[in-house]
Amino acid sequence: MGFRTLSKLVVPALTNLYGFSRLQLSTLKMSGNNPDYKNASSIHEFTVKNIKEEDVKLDVYKGHVCIIVNVASQCGLTANNYKQLNELYEHYGETRGLRILAFPCNQFAGQEPGNSEDIVCFASERKVKFDLFEKIDVNGDSAHPLWKFLKYKQGGTLGNFIKWNFTKFIIDKDGIPVERHGPNVDPANLVQSLEKYW
Repeated sequence: MGFRTLSKLVVPALTNLYGFSRLQLSTLKMSGNNPDYKNASSIHEFTVKNIKEEDVKLDVYKGHVCIIVNVASQCGLTANNYKQLNELYEHYGETRGLRILAFPCNQFAGQEPGNSEDIVCFASERKVKFDLFEKIDVNGDSAHPLWKFLKYKQGGTLGNFIKWNFTKFIIDKDGIPVERHGPNVDPANLVQSLEKYW
């Protein structure tokens, strides 16, 4: 067997092996201590990183009704959603124990291009008090396991994938995703739904 023939066989095999290894490492890093999303029963089993890159085990939200939302700073929906999410948190955070978990995502028209520092500055200017997490993917193979779980438990119209910024999941006190609302639903309009779970 000639060198050229051998290289045509070996090089693609090594490339595939390398690609597979990188995929494994990427998945391992993303999954961390997280369960397989199809076997999980609540968000409390997952660990995420906050905007300061510190690990947060979501069982700290046990007993709280939560809204989990993917956010962006340069979307046409940004001003209204940030304002109303702030108002919801200010009104129901203390009295009802509402928690809002916001995950920046740049998968929709590149509308969250900044790094963690940029996002913190943006949120600070808007006096955001709810919880911000590190920028993640919500769709595709690289989606965070938590978001794979949310989509698995609460599928969407015309496919389970997240369609745009500001998709909102309501989580009950046991950590179970009970409702999903599209970007077109204003946070203020979630009150009636939230009341079912307080």
